Amino acid sequence: MKTLVSPSLLSADFGHLDRDIDMINRSKADWLHLDIMDGVFVPNISFGFPVMEAVAKLCRKPLDVHFMTVRPEQFIERTAKLGAMMMNVHYEACTHLHRTVQEIHAAGMKAGVTLNPSTPVSMLEDIIGEVDMVLLMSVNPGFGGQKFIENSVQKVRRLRELIRQTGSHALIEVDGGVQAETAPRLVEAGTDVLVSGSYIFKSPDPLKTIEELKAQYRAV
Repeated sequence: MKTLVSPSLLSADFGHLDRDIDMINRSKADWLHLDIMDGVFVPNISFGFPVMEAVAKLCRKPLDVHFMTVRPEQFIERTAKLGAMMMNVHYEACTHLHRTVQEIHAAGMKAGVTLNPSTPVSMLEDIIGEVDMVLLMSVNPGFGGQKFIENSVQKVRRLRELIRQTGSHALIEVDGGVQAETAPRLVEAGTDVLVSGSYIFKSPDPLKTIEELKAQYRAV
């Protein structure tokens, strides 16, 4: 099965954002990952809709938007208006997760649910059949460039088994510490989509780095 790559804009050079987005457009990346942080749900602030709107005008890749915010449901309509393909919301931030997933679908987007490192995949048993993707955080959310949490590989295996048992069609995405050493292990465990930030944008040859990540392959 082919591996999808979603470079994280959080690691781009915001002084030359048009240049970095042009690189993504020319690359073999499948999506562009946007991390929205509010300084409340996570201890950092990233960027908001003015930047997202500018990115949407420039980027020719589908937008994979990850909300690390309280009450992400309040942003569904505006995110859909951007033309986003996927809206990821945190399990830990949604009091009424099923309703939020329904509203994301009703707005015309695919719905992703994100789990923090300490949240077990078993919490998704009652929603896994409704979501298009599960994003597993392999670092604690809020900052780029963190060290990979080793338990994430086994967590991918557990999620893959839950998907198999339930007949869900959800993709598995992993974000955090994804690079040359961790990517093959994650894909072998069952990951479909690799999110990578600093490893791509700080590479001497980002186009080649994206190709190398996409070269990871696992049997169906």
